[in-house]
Order: sequence, then C-alpha cells, then structure tokens
Amino acid sequence: MQSKTLQRICYACGTFGHDVFYAMLATYFMIFVTSNLFNSGNPTHDQYMIGIVTTIILVLRIGELFVDPFIGNIIDKTKTRWGRFKPWVIVGAFVAAISLAALFTDFGGLAASSPTTYLILFAIVYFIMDIFYSAKDVAIWSMIPALSFDSHEREITATIARIGSVFGGQLVTVIVMPVVLYFSVNQNGGAGDPTGWFAFACIGGGIATLGAIILGLGTHEQESALRENKTDTSAKDVFKVLTQNDQLMWIAIAYLVYGLGVNVVNNFNLYYFIYIIGDATKFSILGVINTVIGLAAVALFPALTKMFSRRKLFLSSIAIMVLALVIYALSGKSVMMALIGAGLFALPQPLIFLVVLMTITDSVEYGQLKLGHRDEAVCLCVRPLIDKLGGAVSSGVIGMVAIWVGMTGGATAADITPDALLHFQLVMFAVPIIFLLIATFIYRAKVTLTEQEHARIVAELEEKWEDINK
Repeated sequence: MQSKTLQRICYACGTFGHDVFYAMLATYFMIFVTSNLFNSGNPTHDQYMIGIVTTIILVLRIGELFVDPFIGNIIDKTKTRWGRFKPWVIVGAFVAAISLAALFTDFGGLAASSPTTYLILFAIVYFIMDIFYSAKDVAIWSMIPALSFDSHEREITATIARIGSVFGGQLVTVIVMPVVLYFSVNQNGGAGDPTGWFAFACIGGGIATLGAIILGLGTHEQESALRENKTDTSAKDVFKVLTQNDQLMWIAIAYLVYGLGVNVVNNFNLYYFIYIIGDATKFSILGVINTVIGLAAVALFPALTKMFSRRKLFLSSIAIMVLALVIYALSGKSVMMALIGAGLFALPQPLIFLVVLMTITDSVEYGQLKLGHRDEAVCLCVRPLIDKLGGAVSSGVIGMVAIWVGMTGGATAADITPDALLHFQLVMFAVPIIFLLIATFIYRAKVTLTEQEHARIVAELEEKWEDINK
C-alpha cells in the first residue's frame, strides 16, 4: 500500500511540474510577447512583429497535428530498462525548459536590431521546445493505462495526478505577477519588464524539470499480457488507428471545441485585470481561489462519478461554466464580481479534463477490441495534441485581439476606449459560450463509451486477447 501511495505521489509531482510549464507556455508567454517583447516605441512595427510571432506559433502548432501521432507511435515502440515512458518525460522536460527560457528573451537584442534574424531563431527554438514538450506531454499522460486496467483505479490515479497538475497550474497564477514584478527593474504599468519575465520562465522551467525527475525515480509500469502486441503499429497505420476509433475521435472533437472556448477566457483573464480593472496585483487572488476550488473539485471526482456518472458530470459542468461567464461579463470594474465569475468558471474545468482523460484512456481498450491492436501512446497523444491546437488558436486570437483593442506595449486601463472594451468582451465572453454549447451537443449526441461499457470491453479482451495475439 505504501509503495502504491508513494508511486501516486511521485506521479503527481510530475504532473505538478508539467502544468507549471503548460501554464507558462499556454497563457503567460503571449502576455510577455504582447506587453514586453516588442516595445520599440513604434506601435506599427511592434504590432507587425506580434502578428508575425503569433502566426509562427499557429503554423507550427497546426503542423504538429501531423507530428504528435508519430511521436506517440515512437513512444509505444520504446523499450528501455527504465520503461516505455519515463525517458521521454525526463529528457522532454529538460530540453523544453531550456528552450522556453530562451523564448522569454529577445535573443540578445535581435528583436530590435535584426527582426528577421530574430524571427528565424524564434521559429527554430519554438519548434524544438514544442517537439520535446509534446513528447513529454504524450508520455506523462500515457502512463495511466499502463498502471491499471480498472476504470475506477484509473480514476483514483488520474485524480491524484490532476490534483498535482491543478496545484501546479494555479500556483503559476498566484506567483506570476509577484515574481515578474519582483525581478523587474521597470514595473511597466503593472505588466513587468523582460528581466522579470525571464526570471519567471527560469523558475517555472526548473520546477517542471524537478517534477519530471521525481516521477522518473518513483513510478513503475505494470507488466501485463494485455499490453503486449505481436507486431508494432507501422507509421503508415498511425492515422488509421486514430480515425477508426470512433469514440476516441468524437470525444476529441468535443474536447477541441470546448478547449477553444475555455482557452480564450483563461488567456484573457490577466488582460482583464491589467487593462479593464486596472490592478494586476488582484490577479494573484484569483490564483488562490482557483487553487482551492480546483483541488477540492478534483478530490471529489471519484465520488462524483459514482454518484452522477461521467456523462452527467460533463453536462452539469458546462452549465456552471456558462453561468459563470454571464456573471464575469457583467462584472465591469468590480474586482469581487470578476473573481466570482472567473472562479466559478474555473471550478468545473478539472472535472471536465478528468472526464475527457478517462474516456480517452478507456478508448485504448475500445480500439484494442475493435482493431485488434493496442496503442496506448498513440491514443493518449490525442488529448495533449488537442490542448496544444486549442492553445495555438487561442494564442492567435489573443495576439490579434490585443492589437485590435489596443492592449499592447505600454498601454494601461485608461487607454482602453468604450468601443474597444465592447469588442474585448464579445471575444472573451460571447464567443466562448457558443463554443461550450456546441461541445455539449457533440458530446451528448456522439460519445457513448461509459464506465459500464468499458468494463464489458475489458472483460471481453481478457477472454480473447491471448488468442488474438498468438
């Protein structure tokens, strides 16, 4: 029992560091780009450079849609004395951390002195960071089906892991502005300066790497005949594995639409406090609130799924988030209402993440029975792939909207016009509500892989797999 508990804690340390890194990349990197990286005093040039960087990120992330499944396929074929996944987690964390820290700089002044050279280097470093982050992301969450075949046991493991990841992601919300402002020479209207943001990137990258090392030292994969394939999936068959697993595809599509809406709100939260409320220091309060309620929500996940089922939990969570966005949209400059709306919006997000993660995890056995081949990392790569695609699209939206409404460079809350405020609110609140409703419709109509159906599939596999794989 103690060994299993220790393994879960070590795994949670890995997911803690992983979400520290994800929050830095998905949410705060674009804030650094729009508020600090390009501040030459020439608004036209700065906005042009922001647009180019945003486009590079979007293109690389979309291109990675075709790379991630092959990364998953390579991981599935990996055989080392340390297991299939841990080498990818540790190496990926180390390289990604160094690369991201470099991206939180202007490459020694090249952004101003030689913009073309800067953009070329930016694309190369971002690509390296993204590939190694992808490998780590796929590997770390692909470990869940390798630890147990029981849905409930997977829920316990994933719950503890998600407690770590929620704490990591929300800790960044708490510390980002205090750390940035502490290390900044120039406060820059509450947005900090490049020195502060670089220090923040180094600290976050160090935490992510340490978490990966702890995971590597303290976890062990389970050996089982059900995890063995007679032949490896070839590269040409990777997309067939994905497209023929209909339950994997439908939960992926629903999660993508959901993620597009959620990422826009999450990425705009700090902008709201800087440019609408006019007090970035209050943003740390939101981090504390989200940490407490997020940890509480995740801890209750196994009990909630027993009481309501994953399906009901997903649908009720969406209803809460829509209500929260209405409250948030009406908050104006009220810190209290903004905190209530933003906190309520964040409350169900860990629950939906776990519902999606568990459904994708269970789709491993669904695809195994349907296609006659087990592909853990190929299936589990879908969730991080979607997260990155949603993050890339939302980053593009953030960059373009920030330019559109004047939230760039040294702008302050006093510079935002009423028309700009209206445009900002439409993008931050109305558009995400539409996406959430579409995601709900897709999930309700197409996702049928319940806990009971998965148990039936595993029982059938246990009877047939050894014969199938002979």
